[in-house]
Amino acid sequence: MRILLLGKNGQVGWELRRALSVLGEVVSLDRHRAATPYGELAGDLSDLEGLRHAIRAVSPQVIVNAAAYTAVDKAEGDRQAAHTINALASQVMAEEAKRLDAWLVHYSTDYVFDGTGTTPWKETDAVAPVNYYGATKLEGEQLIQGSGCKHLIFRTSWVYAARGNNFAKTMLGLAKDRPTLNVIADQVGVPTGADLLADVAVVALQQAWHKPELAGIYHLAPAGETTWHDYASYVIQCARNHGEALAVQAVNPISTAEYPTPASRPLNSRLDTTKLRHAFSVHLPAWQSGVTRMLMEALNK
Repeated sequence: MRILLLGKNGQVGWELRRALSVLGEVVSLDRHRAATPYGELAGDLSDLEGLRHAIRAVSPQVIVNAAAYTAVDKAEGDRQAAHTINALASQVMAEEAKRLDAWLVHYSTDYVFDGTGTTPWKETDAVAPVNYYGATKLEGEQLIQGSGCKHLIFRTSWVYAARGNNFAKTMLGLAKDRPTLNVIADQVGVPTGADLLADVAVVALQQAWHKPELAGIYHLAPAGETTWHDYASYVIQCARNHGEALAVQAVNPISTAEYPTPASRPLNSRLDTTKLRHAFSVHLPAWQSGVTRMLMEALNK
């Protein structure tokens, strides 16, 4: 199996390089040109013709897209770039996947929903993004579905990885210097590890390869739920238990209204993963297990 991976150096892309290697030959690209067995290629999603050229040069049986425009607040003003990368590039990948009869694996977000209520979102629920980033990700989903290509789209939330920066590491950094932290307590979701996103995608692809009827959209996140405030408190307690010296004495809950941002944020980011778990017989661990593992890796460096 020949696999083209886009976004190889992102949080999820880095994990996919490891996870996909069991399936066959993986050609990994980022936005910069690099030598490959198929010529000098780049996987720059802002260059649609270059992207199409790269896919045609590799002629893969699977395209895995781990690249996206993810700067949620910046997207409100940088609309053309966000739309090209999240929507139009998805269309190019889908068209080429259809032409090659290849699979397209793609990641999306809970931000396609309006974030109201307290019930976990199902794949069949009505979509209504509250910010431009969410709107572009939704359009990307719709363009993939409309192409008729074989696809697996995984909607997820609150992504983190051991590699690079993330919310937990930011909180730990602040906790070393500040006596108090103010953290949003009215947004509810599930921290999701990039390693889980990569591993589940590979398991799902292995099964869908033999059962194309499994194509579609799936919600993917660990078990449980939390708020940013409780997430921060958990991280700080874990670090203290590990012997870290932290200055912070109080983690204060605040509302979203008290921390205004250019882009609106959904209050309810819970995702119902029943469809995924039943379709692919996967067990999704509690969110705390992945966060703890990531913290131990970060703290032991």
